[in-house]
Amino acid sequence: MSSKINKGEALEYHELPIPGKIQVTPTKKHSTQRDLSLAYSPGVAEPCLEIAKNEEDVYKYTAKSNLVAVITNGTAVLGLGNIGPLASKPVMEGKGLLFKIFADIDVFDIEVDATDIDKFVETVKAISPTFGGINLEDIKAPEAFEIERRLKEELDIPVMHDDQHGTAIISAAALKNACEVAKKDISKVRIVVSGAGAAAISCTKLYMKLGAKLTNIVMTDSKGVIRKDRKDLTPEKSQFATDKDLNTLEEAMIGSDVFIGLSKGNIVSPEMIKTMAKNPIVFAMANPTPEIAYDLAIKTRKDIIMATGRSDHPNQVNNVLGFPFIFRGALDVRATKINEEMKMAAVSALADLTKENVPEQVNIAYHKRNIKFGKDYIIPKPFDPRLISEIPPAIAKAAMDSGVARKPIKDWDAYKEELEERLGSGSKLMRMITNRAKSNPKKVVFAEADHLSVLKAAQIAYDEGIAIPILLGNKIKIKHLMKEIQFDAKIQIIDPKAAVEEKRRNKFAEIYWQKKQRAGISLLEAQKWMRERNYFAAMMVNENYADALVTGYTRNYPVVAKPIIDLIGKIKGIKKVAATNLMLTSRGPLFLSDTAMNIDPDAKVLAEIVRMTNKTMKMFGLTPNLAMVSFSNFGSSKSKNSKKIKEVIEYLHTYFSEINIDGELQVDFALNTKMRMEKFPFSTLKDKKVNGLIYPNLESANISYKLLKELKGVESIGPIIMGLNKPVHLLQLGASVDEMVNMVCIAVVDAQERKRIKKH
Repeated sequence: MSSKINKGEALEYHELPIPGKIQVTPTKKHSTQRDLSLAYSPGVAEPCLEIAKNEEDVYKYTAKSNLVAVITNGTAVLGLGNIGPLASKPVMEGKGLLFKIFADIDVFDIEVDATDIDKFVETVKAISPTFGGINLEDIKAPEAFEIERRLKEELDIPVMHDDQHGTAIISAAALKNACEVAKKDISKVRIVVSGAGAAAISCTKLYMKLGAKLTNIVMTDSKGVIRKDRKDLTPEKSQFATDKDLNTLEEAMIGSDVFIGLSKGNIVSPEMIKTMAKNPIVFAMANPTPEIAYDLAIKTRKDIIMATGRSDHPNQVNNVLGFPFIFRGALDVRATKINEEMKMAAVSALADLTKENVPEQVNIAYHKRNIKFGKDYIIPKPFDPRLISEIPPAIAKAAMDSGVARKPIKDWDAYKEELEERLGSGSKLMRMITNRAKSNPKKVVFAEADHLSVLKAAQIAYDEGIAIPILLGNKIKIKHLMKEIQFDAKIQIIDPKAAVEEKRRNKFAEIYWQKKQRAGISLLEAQKWMRERNYFAAMMVNENYADALVTGYTRNYPVVAKPIIDLIGKIKGIKKVAATNLMLTSRGPLFLSDTAMNIDPDAKVLAEIVRMTNKTMKMFGLTPNLAMVSFSNFGSSKSKNSKKIKEVIEYLHTYFSEINIDGELQVDFALNTKMRMEKFPFSTLKDKKVNGLIYPNLESANISYKLLKELKGVESIGPIIMGLNKPVHLLQLGASVDEMVNMVCIAVVDAQERKRIKKH
């Protein structure tokens, strides 16, 4: 199943609930008249006067230090070509979104109605005082070369054309490592470059800085090999013209060590790959269709080292590994430019990071047991959390060493900590969970599929390759709804009440009756219950017809939970099933337990909830730092709840010392590391950032999570059920489509983890 986006979905995403993908959010208080007087008149005069005296103070008093312009004229947009400035705006907003979520850089997208070089350059120069950096985007060659050259010369802030240098930096790091894996000397490798646009020329120049020799490089365009005797060459192409007697790409490939594809899809055949040298390095980077398909290439040559621009194959050459972090480092030292030294620092940092031990969070996200440097891992993964703390410092140091930094960094440890804090957004964890689900999709039963929202969630899960849906409900209604939303996939649809399902119903009823016959359930009652979709769906998971179940969209939580717990049963040794909610907040992911199940758990049950929460967080690749919260701190109250928490903490510290937990703590002390360290330096949490809160009762936990999820910028995923024998997760009544898709991802990852544990 490949990811599929339909037109209606894409348009709805960009239109609703607010048109576009980015907005301006105030960073200062603005609720009182005094706040507004400080923000504007008369208070704003003071920073204006300071900047008038010293222009460098603009970085001190305004957002310039963290603001990048993404600028285009729309002449070479993605695979869309020259569509103009207005049509390019959604792409530029998308670029701004990537800057923000990967490196916490704010962006204004600027679409310039100018194809003339002079006019474009003058426009950018005129608005440049607003920004700390300029990211040029989607400008056609050869104009792009001249525009970037002039702006770099005439401006004193970082300027980079990402289409050129982003791909160059990432692919250069990958090539450096690929040569090492293949045991090839880059100064001796024979390189064929397919494509002669801005990206291809920039890539080739950077490879030469790595040590590749011009005499060993053959570049081709749509007319064939770029030879010295051709009369149609631009100055940019001429520098790579060869005098070798070669005319076609096919001829150039014979005996080559490296193929660099920056052209168009399906122009390289298996026969051409076979003519390459031993341990060939093939970077087929045309998007969305590579020059040769990954599966075909590795089938053709077992010794091939392959990279593409696609996320569904190893070794993705993805510009998001570069531009956010390059600008982050440049902004943080107030660099006057992004020079060759900084680009090479990015290459080395990316190449070196690939050789370090991969965090378990990354292994889990990509559904691997142990990602290691080698032919299938020559470049870091885009969701590697280390990128933010490793690449910007390398850029910053190179800027300082090369003399273009105006604000040198003195405390590198503090700088790294600051970088890590910038990416507190929990949404990154959800992207990693989704990516992990896609790596090995499981069969998920949608028990209420004859409801439009549930069916839409199933469609997204299918189209995105997250899950293999099994739809329960009235077949005629489901098929009608599928037609309505253009969900034309071949999906298993089951109506538990249909005559055709009688045999399976009776089988499920017999199994259920055997289990419950001494609990007052008759066979006739069991048969009746199996006509009910939640009972039928639960038995499907129990009997391995499906891997996981999501349900609860149409009914109150307790009504759904009781039969599910009854049928699925608890994990051996677990006394009480519990629930945790994953809150995606600006400070990072935060787990809250128990939010849905146990009204007033005693100390033993609370300890069990802690252990299950700890295990659940680890399943998602997090290191749990847990706080048991209350209205008091470390015995300051002698209330029943305080005594209960103290008993739990003592028990866990004695028998489960590997769990990092402490309490009781008021929530502000739990979440504010500095406050906690000052007031309670003895806490076993020390300087750790708390990412899990355990509540003394259901009332406090449920109120907290429902309060949080209604606040702007906070997203709730869950409740995630803990302690059941099988991966079954319950939706909140009337959950949104996005919330359901998130729960499907959780269910799939849960199923993956259980199968992994069972296997090993």
